[in-house]
Amino acid sequence: MTTSSNNSATALAHTNIALIKYWGKKNADLIIPYTGSLSLTLDQFYTKTQVSFDRQLEQDTLLINEQAVTDKSWQRVHDFLNLVRQQSGITENARVISDNHVPTAAGLASSASAFAALAAAASKASGMDLNERDLSRLARRGSGSACRSIYGGFVEWQRGSDDTDSYAVPIENPNLKDIRIVALTIETHQKPISSRQGMERSVTTSPYYPTWVKVVESDLKEIKSAISQNDFAKFGAISEFNAMRMHALTLSANPDFLYFNGMTLDAMNEVKRLRHAGVECYYTVDAGPNVKVICQTKNVDTIANTFSKILGPEKVTVAKPGPGIKYL
Repeated sequence: MTTSSNNSATALAHTNIALIKYWGKKNADLIIPYTGSLSLTLDQFYTKTQVSFDRQLEQDTLLINEQAVTDKSWQRVHDFLNLVRQQSGITENARVISDNHVPTAAGLASSASAFAALAAAASKASGMDLNERDLSRLARRGSGSACRSIYGGFVEWQRGSDDTDSYAVPIENPNLKDIRIVALTIETHQKPISSRQGMERSVTTSPYYPTWVKVVESDLKEIKSAISQNDFAKFGAISEFNAMRMHALTLSANPDFLYFNGMTLDAMNEVKRLRHAGVECYYTVDAGPNVKVICQTKNVDTIANTFSKILGPEKVTVAKPGPGIKYL
């Protein structure tokens, strides 16, 4: 298949917050994980990406938030576009223009929305018409968690064993509908150890990694049961436990490393204090210092006001379950 000059498409994808974490690749080239995972797509954080294939371009170009990018982010995008070219049969270079409404590499799943949007826009611009399952498989090759951002709401990434059966599926008709995430942006600059580096180190050096694989299997079953039974307390507790067990892998790696900072710990303690005071809420933390507080509608204002006083209102964002991929 060949394209005429300047085939273009634009897609918008939202980030997701992993409630049962993905942490560790069985196959780094194909991004096949050791475990399944489960996430919630959020409405407040998203990436909009336009991809235009143009035979007059001498190489792929990348603009993120109106800045030309030529570093390793460009290389990741270039490698991903090569995959799209290989699958679609086109040969043209591409112009990628991306607006990222998520702090990059700060533990707010910016790569999930970025590669989900890129996969959708690039596949459409190249002439492929992928269904959601195949789009999820393609997005996974850019960033593992991106496979979950193809869908809205609760999403499970089924680990699979190879490229054909490792993809995300939506949790259909969840009974747990009243859920809000209060996102605390404690830090916006890039973390010193990327998720990729952190996972690799945890897998290869933490003596607890084999136990983590078993724990996740159990946590996945339990959280899906909580979602189907509308059991918010069970749902929140499992999410919090699972996050802490993931971070235990970073502390037990060699050399050890930590994504938390002092304000992360303060925020986690404040969530516990609120909970003991009767405001039901739980925390989760991805690979970064930022904390997400899991709660229900009735407690959103109390939690948001509490953290606005501590961190400043500009660092507190209330999110609801968000939609899947949209083409613009």
